[in-house]
Amino acid sequence: MMFGSLFSTNRRLREAQIPVLSQVTPSPWLQAWRALRQNRLAMLCLILLVVMAVWCIVGPYYSPWRDDATDALMINKAPNAEHWLGTDFLGRDVYTRLLLAGRISLIIGMLTMLLSVTLGYLMGAVSGYVGGITDKIIMRFADLVMTIPSLPLLIVMGAMLSELDFSPDSRVYMVIVMLSLLEWPKLARLVRGQILSLRERDFMLATQVLGLSSRRRLFGHLLPNTVPILVVMATMAVANAILSESALSYLGLGVVPPTPSWGNMMDAANSLIDFQRRPWLWMPPGVAIFITVIAINVLGDGLRDALDPKMKRSKK
Repeated sequence: MMFGSLFSTNRRLREAQIPVLSQVTPSPWLQAWRALRQNRLAMLCLILLVVMAVWCIVGPYYSPWRDDATDALMINKAPNAEHWLGTDFLGRDVYTRLLLAGRISLIIGMLTMLLSVTLGYLMGAVSGYVGGITDKIIMRFADLVMTIPSLPLLIVMGAMLSELDFSPDSRVYMVIVMLSLLEWPKLARLVRGQILSLRERDFMLATQVLGLSSRRRLFGHLLPNTVPILVVMATMAVANAILSESALSYLGLGVVPPTPSWGNMMDAANSLIDFQRRPWLWMPPGVAIFITVIAINVLGDGLRDALDPKMKRSKK
């Protein structure tokens, strides 16, 4: 009886502990997603960006007008029931071109982000982990790139592209490469700083004691802990790329017609008559750029607060 009572008591204790044991701590990504969902403004911006991207991808297929469809009788017409955002100086539908331009601008922003983040992530990780002369060479080169004013350098590079007479489609990819080469040093320095801090932590000393290889220590333990800063910087890189592309295209040094982008659509504001009397030519792309960049920056702030607890704002 004594052993039976002891076993039943232990069984009851285990059953009482099961609900407690089942409450496993959620993963960091799930915690970040829950924290992001509590930020209503960031979630609103996320939904807005998704809707805008889908709209730019799917919208042109449902438009009755083609991008290259010109009409001499419909030049510079104000918005009406047939052309919701009016027509341009060639009689093309501004609404259709706005959606197609959104595709180009968003693609440039995303591809620039992927290229610059990949390059900066790898260079920063190698610099911080290897150290020594490798660290000095990479960081001095990054400092050199960062000391050059980006916009004047982009204007010079854009002028060189114009002289080399690249095709409009090729210029899109050249603009992506140009913007990526100027964006990566910022991320490289941040990743390097994180690596230098993390490699002195106790868990990294433990991996050294366990005899893990350098590749496993770097890719299995160091780099995953820098993902939060990577995600935040990636969102900022998209916004910076869209703004830089718009500025270059507005000056005629980025994406050139007939390929549409929000920047070269705003080139209509160069004319005083178009600026004053035909706002439908330049206001829609300007509003699209404004909304997109603001939404990306707000979402980036929300991601920063959700992913990095140390960066969270104190709640009143």
